[in-house]
Amino acid sequence: MFTKNKNQETNSPEPTKGASAQDAIRGAAMKPAARAASIICADMKINGSIISEGALQIDGVVDGDVSATDITIGASGFITGEVKAEVVKVKGKIRGSIRARKVELESGAHVKGDIVHASLQIQSNAVFEGQVKHADDPLKDTGPKGATPTATNEPAAPVGHSGSASFGISTSAS
Repeated sequence: MFTKNKNQETNSPEPTKGASAQDAIRGAAMKPAARAASIICADMKINGSIISEGALQIDGVVDGDVSATDITIGASGFITGEVKAEVVKVKGKIRGSIRARKVELESGAHVKGDIVHASLQIQSNAVFEGQVKHADDPLKDTGPKGATPTATNEPAAPVGHSGSASFGISTSAS
């Protein structure tokens, strides 16, 4: 009543195991996996922009804009360019603007550039030179990347303008 012959015993379970293993592999491939952070090691230098849909750990040098979901600049990390992410944690150096919902400048951080944020935390012994602007949606692009008038390469006053707002710029009609 509860006996099985050898053919059923050896043939029946294996296709079920094989099918379930294939289903598990397909299921795992379909599910969004929790990704580990991509790492730019301390001995790397990148010239160009980086775009990632996941987390990014930068311990090396990046000469270009960086965009990711979560960016951590390690103590040996250095970025020259715009940094844009949901969360930015800085332990190293940035020369450029930061746009993020949450910005954390940790002890030892050096940032020279403007910060647009929804939340900002600056720990003691962090160095920051620039302007800070709170925004409900800091990731929304509004205006040029350079927040300073010198970055636009436009003259401060139109040629031939004789108003009092010339700020020391003289124009002569010769």
